[in-house]
Amino acid sequence: MSLGNAFASTMANPPTLVIGCGRQAALATRLLRRAGSRAIQILDPRLDPRHWDRVIAPVHDELHGDNVIPMLGSLHDVDDLWLARARSDFAQMADFASPRIALLVGGPSKHWSMDDADFEDALARLRQTMSANRGSLLATASRRTPERWRSILRESGADLVWCDDNDGPNPYRGLLGWADAIVCTADSVNMLSEAAATTVPVYVIGADQIRGRPRTFVETLLTRRRIHPLTDDLAAFAIGPLRESARVAGLLHDWLDSPR
Repeated sequence: MSLGNAFASTMANPPTLVIGCGRQAALATRLLRRAGSRAIQILDPRLDPRHWDRVIAPVHDELHGDNVIPMLGSLHDVDDLWLARARSDFAQMADFASPRIALLVGGPSKHWSMDDADFEDALARLRQTMSANRGSLLATASRRTPERWRSILRESGADLVWCDDNDGPNPYRGLLGWADAIVCTADSVNMLSEAAATTVPVYVIGADQIRGRPRTFVETLLTRRRIHPLTDDLAAFAIGPLRESARVAGLLHDWLDSPR
């Protein structure tokens, strides 16, 4: 069969529970459910959700069904224990002056069209805002960050800049753990979800330029006041961490404990 001999063997002796993520895994989880497994599918499988026992999908995918568990953003590991471990693993970041501002940079996508000039202007305004408070700017790029933006980051005067493995170990976890505030570009649902799970204010660059389904996610966070647009002020605001993984896990726990 197309999934290989090992999968054929699994079909002959299906496990009690299977969990898949993404469209490729959706075929396997759907077939195993037919064979008797309880099947959980993460992300929109692009088929009717009735083929699985539970489907976990972002709210902005607009997937509906009695067995659909909608989540705001993405699933991840960020919680108090994760943050404590990050601080321990990157203890040297305690030496940076407070307030520590973590800058998480993605890049243009089909849903987000910020150009080089706008990014450079946003970074310059952030540096100007920080000049009154001193502190440290700790910046990290991602796989989608264009080379020109990486150059802008390296020339920004930030106290820490990580663009790729040539800059040493990726400090992303440490940045989330030690940040007093986080500034994040609007393009990445994953980065915003993880930033929003911390206990510090989150400011977003280019929120007005996000389009398509991710816009629903960004607008929801803005409405809930979990994130604020980056302006000329990094004033603190009251927050509650957004931790959908724990909520979803609780719902699944209750379902798995229930009789079939």
